[in-house]
Amino acid sequence: LVLALAVSLVLALTPANSEDIRCKCICPPYKEIEGQIYNQNVSLKDCNCLHVVEPMPVEGKDVEAYCLRCECKYEERSSGTIKGTIIIYLSVLGLLLLYMVYLTLLEPILKRRLFGHSQLIQNDDDVGDQQPFANAHDVLSRSRSRPNVLNKVEHAQQRWRRQVQEQRKSVFDRHVVLS
Repeated sequence: LVLALAVSLVLALTPANSEDIRCKCICPPYKEIEGQIYNQNVSLKDCNCLHVVEPMPVEGKDVEAYCLRCECKYEERSSGTIKGTIIIYLSVLGLLLLYMVYLTLLEPILKRRLFGHSQLIQNDDDVGDQQPFANAHDVLSRSRSRPNVLNKVEHAQQRWRRQVQEQRKSVFDRHVVLS
């Protein structure tokens, strides 16, 4: 909501630039003259070779022949919309970057503090490869004495992991695809 208000404020306060409207003429090579691209800030009705191509590279009767080869297009863009789109894009990118930092740096530290370092390390002798998340339920049930958002998220994550593990068993061991 705050981001939408900021973007609308930027769009409302951004004055229309003279570069937002232009006429662009692309002229191919003509006789010994190289091809050129001409840009001018003119109105739609003046968007033609005679008003845009300055200085005119040919003189006299060649002007009409030269201008017939040129292709002129009127272009209009909104720099405010472009700025707003870039702000939204960079904001989303920044949020994803912050989330990545959280996942890589803060989440392991919080898990160690909440669950204890020894409970996160699983020995092959204790659990084995068949049940990699076997003690997650025990850890969660012990941590329920302090209900908070992190515990709820952790519980949902463990439930999802158990479902994924069950699907892997079904597909790889029993060769059954869940629908």
